[in-house]
Amino acid sequence: MTDQTDGPPSAAAGYDFSGAAVLITGGTSGVGLATAVAFAQAGCRRLIVLGRNEERGKRAVDHVQKSVSGAEIEFMSVDANDPVAAEDAAAESQRRLGAIDVLVNSTVAPYSPTLLRNMPTEQIARVLTEQALGPLLMSRAVLPYMSQQRSGSIINVASDAAKVPTPGETCIGAAMAAIVTFSRTLALEAKRDGVRVNVITPSLIVDTGSYDRAMNEDFSKKIFDRIISQAHLGLTEPADLANLALFLASPMSRLITGQVVSVNGGISVA
Repeated sequence: MTDQTDGPPSAAAGYDFSGAAVLITGGTSGVGLATAVAFAQAGCRRLIVLGRNEERGKRAVDHVQKSVSGAEIEFMSVDANDPVAAEDAAAESQRRLGAIDVLVNSTVAPYSPTLLRNMPTEQIARVLTEQALGPLLMSRAVLPYMSQQRSGSIINVASDAAKVPTPGETCIGAAMAAIVTFSRTLALEAKRDGVRVNVITPSLIVDTGSYDRAMNEDFSKKIFDRIISQAHLGLTEPADLANLALFLASPMSRLITGQVVSVNGGISVA
């Protein structure tokens, strides 16, 4: 049995993405960056990561290239919450890669758990938009290309907040639920064109900005300390999500669509 303290094993050795074209939104840090490394390890040589910040994008490219000898990866700066920018990014990715076989949306809003009564009213729309809109727009933007080629896998990263009510996560939970319902409905619409859509829902993920924000404030730390005590299999790491993304993008999951899979170390089974 694998010792949980050793961290997640790399699943890349069991996959061959040498012929795939992969696009990752939010690929400059956390889960998105770990997923970029995983695809590169699995042989992907047509790989683009999207993000807002040029400097972070350059660091992400350097990180992947240092992690995987011979990795070929590009960065494109885009605000995925902008409808025109999302469509332009998809079109340019299609031009550069020649296809878009896999889209992974792993965007994260800079949100700290806050009771609704303490949240300024004007922030509510921003939380919903910054978290939910990017995956919806990017999925819409790549869909025509995947439909035309009669194949594709869209993987949206949401959160267990979509399924498990937690104090302080009223707005972020609503945003995550939007991603989940959108993805499941799109799976029904897109299956006739050979396109699969699935969702990964983690709880806390160590080594991410979201984890740091949650654990640096007294209110959220008290809540999440109790939640962490239920993670008897260990806390989720970015690579755990990346491993599942590889599976959902691969032919091994060819009949799986419209599913919402939790990766949370046993915190919940919802």
